Amino acid sequence: MTSGTVKVAFEGHVAIMTVSRPEKLNALDLDMLKALAVAADEVEANTNARVAILTGEGKGFSAGGDIKAWGGMRPEEFGHAWVRHGHRIFERLATLRVPLIAALNGHALGGGLELAGLADIRIAEEQIKIGLPETGLGMVPGWSGTQRLVKRFGAQAIRRMALGGEIFTAEQARELGIVDLVTTTGNAVEAAREYAGRIAARGPAALEIVKLMIASASGEDNGSAVEALGSILAAKTGDLKEGVASFSEKRPAQFKGEW
Repeated sequence: MTSGTVKVAFEGHVAIMTVSRPEKLNALDLDMLKALAVAADEVEANTNARVAILTGEGKGFSAGGDIKAWGGMRPEEFGHAWVRHGHRIFERLATLRVPLIAALNGHALGGGLELAGLADIRIAEEQIKIGLPETGLGMVPGWSGTQRLVKRFGAQAIRRMALGGEIFTAEQARELGIVDLVTTTGNAVEAAREYAGRIAARGPAALEIVKLMIASASGEDNGSAVEALGSILAAKTGDLKEGVASFSEKRPAQFKGEW
């Protein structure tokens, strides 16, 4: 299926989301942000999906936020309609119930690197470049480049990109822990499929729980991760079944503390 500028396909237990604006190197605009949210909901709703891949169509993963999309916005519009809206969408993708692999088939710059950074695993083709060039435009990274990326990859690597304007190769990014695997040109999606197969063969419930536990331990998502884990646990108990039954039958609940 296609949601605007994001294509969604399912291959067995693997969902593949492809940002599709190749003529602009998949630069993100408001329509693409909205389409990413729709795609995330579609993947989430497919109970057969155990792992997802995010990639770009054409020669780029994503060149970041399209300057034409935000350059003319008023400051308050920029802060709300662009930065905060993008934050919500990226958070939605970061907290997918299934593990997410970013297949970097092309450069990931600015918002494109922030998009790749929210994935659980990153596989990059050897020719790509990554960086956070925003300060060169008098801007700052706005979609968790100085927050999630620092927590995941360490402050110094982000300083070098955001303050020093350094652009890293795929191999340099691997050495810094930003990229997990480097593959040959044209092979990122296939390598991601292979890695997705490893993930999909594992227990789906355990995968979802471990992803939440890691998010909690890393300090990225403490509140919602703890509540989700608690809710999953409570939903498995006999007490919940009794509580729902007693409500439907309009009688006092007879809890037994059954796990």
